[in-house]
Amino acid sequence: MQDEDSKRAAQRALVDRVRSGDGRASAEQRARAFDNEGLAPPLGTLIAKVADAPARVTEADLAEAKAAGHTEDELFELVVCAAVGKSTRLYEAGLAALAEATADGRSNRAT
Repeated sequence: MQDEDSKRAAQRALVDRVRSGDGRASAEQRARAFDNEGLAPPLGTLIAKVADAPARVTEADLAEAKAAGHTEDELFELVVCAAVGKSTRLYEAGLAALAEATADGRSNRAT
């Protein structure tokens, strides 16, 4: 259980750092990238691809975001936020499914 708690604490620290730590992109932009919502194209298009179809990200996606005025440092941070956001949602969904399956297993054994 302690190992599980330390893993959750590390994951929460990662999320906190990418969303609100020091960076070139604003905390608001990083939060929007993490949540994959509220970013206008072309940045929103890039972030949606990172979160939902990362193999489809192209050099053109990055070039368009840079042409819109975003620096490489900002884009790097926002791409990381999008990836961590997606992985966090998957992690939380997995933990919820595991908890549900474990609870169901306990209730089935008691009958």
